[in-house]
Amino acid sequence: MVDRIARISEEVKRELSEIIRSGIKDPRLPGMVSVTGVNVTKDLRYAKVYISVLGTQEDKKNALSALKSAAGFIRREVGHRIQLRYTPEMQFELDNSIEHGIYMSKLINETVKNDEHKQELE
Repeated sequence: MVDRIARISEEVKRELSEIIRSGIKDPRLPGMVSVTGVNVTKDLRYAKVYISVLGTQEDKKNALSALKSAAGFIRREVGHRIQLRYTPEMQFELDNSIEHGIYMSKLINETVKNDEHKQELE
C-alpha cells in the first residue's frame, strides 16, 4: 500500500510539473516554478504539493496565489491524465529547500576561500 501511494505521488508530481510548465497561462506565475514533492494521503483525497519558486518573496506569494486559483483546473487535468478512483484535492505549499541549499553552498564556498586565504598568509 505504501509503495502504491509513493508511485501515485510520483506520477502526480510528474503530471503537475508538466501542467504548471505548459498548461497554466497566469501572468502571476514566474518562469521558474518547480514541483519538489507531492504527498498523497492514503485515501487519495488530498495531495500536499511542495513548490519551489526562484525569485523574490513577492514572486513566491504571487505564484502561490496563482496556483491556488488554478487548483480546480489543475485537479481536472490531473484527473484526465491519471486514472484514479479519486483525483486528490491539491494543497500548495512553498518549499524553500533549494534556496536554503544554495545559501549553505555559498557559505561553505566562502569558508573554504577564507581558509585558503589564511593559509596563504601563514
